[in-house]
Amino acid sequence: MIIIGIDPGTRITGYGIIRVVGNVYQVLDYGCIRPPANYKLTERYLVIFNALEALIHQYSPEALAVETQYVSKNVQSAIKLGMARGIAILAAKKKGIAIFEYSPSKAKLAVVGNGSASKGQVQKMVQLLLKLAQPPKPEDAADALALAICHAHAAQCKSLYEAEI
Repeated sequence: MIIIGIDPGTRITGYGIIRVVGNVYQVLDYGCIRPPANYKLTERYLVIFNALEALIHQYSPEALAVETQYVSKNVQSAIKLGMARGIAILAAKKKGIAIFEYSPSKAKLAVVGNGSASKGQVQKMVQLLLKLAQPPKPEDAADALALAICHAHAAQCKSLYEAEI
């Protein structure tokens, strides 16, 4: 199974793509989409959408794991983030990819074993779990990989639960 994890944002959208075969995780790609800072918000959304479409076309994931939206005190920021999240969901839905949502604390729990883990702890555990030479940078890419790992764990548990006897 190929899973793409997305940590949405209007300035930086992290992505992480892994292949899961049994209990073996292989990193296919990870990084960040960074629309130019001088772009209008609608232009940034288009850059994000086009980049995600290209990644989906290149890797053909079967599942998208996206971070759930948290409620912010800054309503405008929450709306902008929600729209970036919606763009990721739209790019996946357009290609018929299954979409799954996980809270940041659930992804941290799946990767580190602690839902309150620091960004550095997430980066280190993602490095260890995926056998990377260095911790993935920036943090947004590490968070996206953590979301993909979180979904891999959830899918494995579900398949064990639903296994026919």
